[in-house]
Amino acid sequence: MSRRRIGLWLVTTHQTPLTLALFGPNDEAFAQIDTTAYRTAFRVGEHAIIQMLDIDLADAGAPELALDTPIGYDLLIGGEQASLAAAEPGLCYPGERIPRFILRQRLAHVLHGSCRRPHHPSGDGMRAADDWLAERRADPAVWPDLMLLTGDQIYADDVATPMLRAIHAAIERYGLLAETLEGATVPDSAALYASADTYGRRDALLPQERANRALRERFFGGTEKPVFTSASSANHLITLAEVLAMYLLTWSDTPWRGLHVQRPSLDAEQRERWDSEAPVIDEFVAELRQTRRLLANVPTVMIFDDHDITDDWNLTAEWADTAYGHPFSRRIIGNALIAYTLCQAWMNAPQPFSDTLAAPMNALFDQPSAEAQDRLIDSLLDFGDWHYTLDTEPAVVVLDTRMHRWRRTVKTHRPSGLMDWEALIDMQSALTGRRSAVIVSAAPVFGVKLIENVQKIFTFFGKPLMVDAENWMAHRGAAVAMLQILSHRRTPENFTILSGDVHYSFVYDVVLRHRPEAQRIWQIVSSGVKNEFPERLLTWFDRLNRWLYAPYSPLNWFTKRRRLKVSPRRPVGRGDAGRLLNQSGMGYVGFDDEGRPADIVQIGTDGQRVRFKQTTDIET
Repeated sequence: MSRRRIGLWLVTTHQTPLTLALFGPNDEAFAQIDTTAYRTAFRVGEHAIIQMLDIDLADAGAPELALDTPIGYDLLIGGEQASLAAAEPGLCYPGERIPRFILRQRLAHVLHGSCRRPHHPSGDGMRAADDWLAERRADPAVWPDLMLLTGDQIYADDVATPMLRAIHAAIERYGLLAETLEGATVPDSAALYASADTYGRRDALLPQERANRALRERFFGGTEKPVFTSASSANHLITLAEVLAMYLLTWSDTPWRGLHVQRPSLDAEQRERWDSEAPVIDEFVAELRQTRRLLANVPTVMIFDDHDITDDWNLTAEWADTAYGHPFSRRIIGNALIAYTLCQAWMNAPQPFSDTLAAPMNALFDQPSAEAQDRLIDSLLDFGDWHYTLDTEPAVVVLDTRMHRWRRTVKTHRPSGLMDWEALIDMQSALTGRRSAVIVSAAPVFGVKLIENVQKIFTFFGKPLMVDAENWMAHRGAAVAMLQILSHRRTPENFTILSGDVHYSFVYDVVLRHRPEAQRIWQIVSSGVKNEFPERLLTWFDRLNRWLYAPYSPLNWFTKRRRLKVSPRRPVGRGDAGRLLNQSGMGYVGFDDEGRPADIVQIGTDGQRVRFKQTTDIET
């Protein structure tokens, strides 16, 4: 989204002409654009078409969008020009007849969050953010100008049984793509859906050859993780249709309307699981109307993390070689990547996708076949433009920390670097010459020292998969290169790093030592949108981290990050001592005119808005 370009993503049940109508602050129309020439559409099912509208306003003969003032829009459908906003009034806030957003060159109000797990027993941070915006709707000066979803927008690897049942009902309703499955114990998607093991026992559907034992253990093993909660693979999504249906059912309430979800035949253990998960999914569905409204009224961009594809995705070179070396696991990963491309990535920065991936996408959906699907997956695995930059002030530089990793050539069981050298150089180029920048890194660059050291111990003993060793410091080369870029004299004075991944929230003020004009860095983590860390365990981690790594602690002296001065902030109103906040919700950052965070808040699903206050603590 910019003054000269507007993008819209939607799913329709049939192909029909669409006209984009644009309105000024008083709802006066100033442009109508036939979108036919600006539309990329893929028929992913008999009754499902993903449509992406990327409209160059100058090319369409429309004026540029005004800054700092409300802009309204509507889609006029078919030859009769029926209003989408009139047909779906749930897209609008009370008293408004069309969705409206605000566009700013200088960012002032940014929402951000990660980790939205539908069956986690909490409210949805998307609903909390929608409530927050509804309260401010009368004053456009405080509307959010951007929402950044920073990873794990879905959990393809951890799905509730009632959700999986709804996914299969949606596949049938929309006639989503069928496929064959090479290397699996079932021949195709129809056999998978009909299998007695399809609900709650998908581990049993994996190949049983001896050569694939490592894959079973690493990819689907539900590996026991004594520090972090382990992702469940019992309902891991497998087919492309399943992942596409998951997106339809997590972005909007519309596909749930009239969807008949009946409990299948289950054993006693699985019935108990269904009974515990079903009420949580019902609550999730009840809040989806607000999710759709929020997405319709706030410019939004996204980036993947592992659960969008599968847990521990590309964590080590050994994992990658094992997972991509078998046709079944390669297909599972590839299917999630196809769906991510269509439902999240394409509209972040459409041009590279249109140039590179339109042809193999069309080949699959025009004439579906296993060969076309595998060729598309090959193209996606070779694709190099998952990262992107928004040319705002401060600039928003969104990092790909999954697909361009710094692979180890020895000790391949140890974690790869989150970005390889080439990707880090691209990042430095995007930052050079700017005064301030927002960096989006799914995993925090500066994490909680105790937890990172626990991960380091498990990695030393060859068990990084047991603790999700997903941190920058797990690979010395990538960590050193990142710190060198952050301290380079031609990179910005002010860095804000927005992250997620960890299922708790915190804020660090970071200063690079021994610099004549030291850069200021704010590490801000908001996680999760609908997920939380085990409460008791996080409380102990928080306490131990403060005790063991206090400035006066001998252990802190031996583990100093000597180039850094790190000051954790305190979440106000959640106890005087704690520094880690365990609260589902959405993060908010208010920026000043210099591109520095002036207000940092977690908008909780419990109704609490928790601000992070500066302290005199120093963790080095």
